[in-house]
Amino acid sequence: MSKIKTAFFCQQCGYESAKWSGRCPSCGQWNTFVEEKIQKDIPLRNSSWKQPELSPAADNIVNLSEVSSTEDERLITGDAELNRVLGGGIVPGSLVLVGGEPGIGKSTLFLQNALQLSQITTLYISGEESAQQIKMRADRLKIQNDQFFLLTETSTQTIFQEIKKLRPQLVIVDSIQTLQSPFIEAAPGSISQIRETTAEMQRFAKETHTPVFLIGHITKDGAIAGIEILEHMVDTVLQFEGDQHYAYRILRTIKNRFGSTSELGIYEMTGYGLRQVTNPSEILISQREDQLSGVAIAATMEGMRPMLVEVQALVTQSVYGTPQRTATGFDLRRLQLLLAVLEKRGGFHFGVKDVFLNIAGGIRVEDPAIDLAVLCALLSSYEDTAIGSKICFAGEVGLSGEIRAVNRIEQRIAEAEKLGFDKIFISRYNKQGAHSGKFNIEVAPVGRVDEVYQQLF
Repeated sequence: MSKIKTAFFCQQCGYESAKWSGRCPSCGQWNTFVEEKIQKDIPLRNSSWKQPELSPAADNIVNLSEVSSTEDERLITGDAELNRVLGGGIVPGSLVLVGGEPGIGKSTLFLQNALQLSQITTLYISGEESAQQIKMRADRLKIQNDQFFLLTETSTQTIFQEIKKLRPQLVIVDSIQTLQSPFIEAAPGSISQIRETTAEMQRFAKETHTPVFLIGHITKDGAIAGIEILEHMVDTVLQFEGDQHYAYRILRTIKNRFGSTSELGIYEMTGYGLRQVTNPSEILISQREDQLSGVAIAATMEGMRPMLVEVQALVTQSVYGTPQRTATGFDLRRLQLLLAVLEKRGGFHFGVKDVFLNIAGGIRVEDPAIDLAVLCALLSSYEDTAIGSKICFAGEVGLSGEIRAVNRIEQRIAEAEKLGFDKIFISRYNKQGAHSGKFNIEVAPVGRVDEVYQQLF
């Protein structure tokens, strides 16, 4: 009998080593190496999913100019947000990995989308829940589909046997950490099992042109378990995120071989499943009647979608020796940079003030065009003077206090006009792309921070 092969794997990044080490040379984490059996004594892997009639003939070497560039027709789902995030629909033969916190709604999202695809045969593989539990969730969604099939199994050998019988057109695995391959003796959820089961799903997806969705757990740091390994194996990586105290969820693209990685989809969690949010600006701007200081509206972009978000700032006298700096939904280091610009270029004494910043709605914004709105919200709270509720901002702030140009300015102005705003402040250097004659909103070009201050306060 052959000897069983073992190796040590880092449980954080998946680095493989022949011997134990206290510190991982790849990710630098301590005490993360665990010994795993990576090869089982099976003479022949005759239990593979492959069938001769399913396997295509081996391709010979071809010239690049001879390869057809026709794109496969995508599978369009009934969820416009998911179609946008995937780049226009589900690509045949693609392998998609979806991660998110427990209870955020990953299973609900893909169960709902699978039930809506009544024109194709879908197989939902669950390694965590029973068929009765999934039936209870489907009853809450109130969607009927006779082409939806369930399989509660964790062994890939049994799963592929059932796939040969059903021949599904879409496969959803919930979750990849629960599957186990008969060719690996390690425990389910270990690095070697995740790598082997994902590789088997990848071979199945590519050779049969069947799209496969893998739902994955996340680690305590917020990353998908085994992400360093899986990220290179799959075609698309999606992150489903959101605060459980808010009703809104965001589906982001981390990697996409078939589309842009800057798109996102927004959902609202209801008692009947997830509802698509077609106009996120309305939910990210609070409906208030009173004029309050420290509030500014920013025209931002997420992928190709313009959105208006509300920036809230609170500037108070510091009680303790060291002033506090707190930011929610915004980069804290970027906030400190903007405060330094106001100190140096504007003469405002924020060094003795506590500063708190929040992006309303629980969303996190990384667009640099939000800088001008953050700066104006800080000045509004500093002066305790409210900014008009029909004024919004779109501009990046430089270290010398200049207002820099941002991309897609016309789309930002059009979104502000659609939501009823009367005036938008933009960079003077964006004036070429923002022809004021095209819009019914007043466009105010500014070049420096002091110009904005003089016009507002």
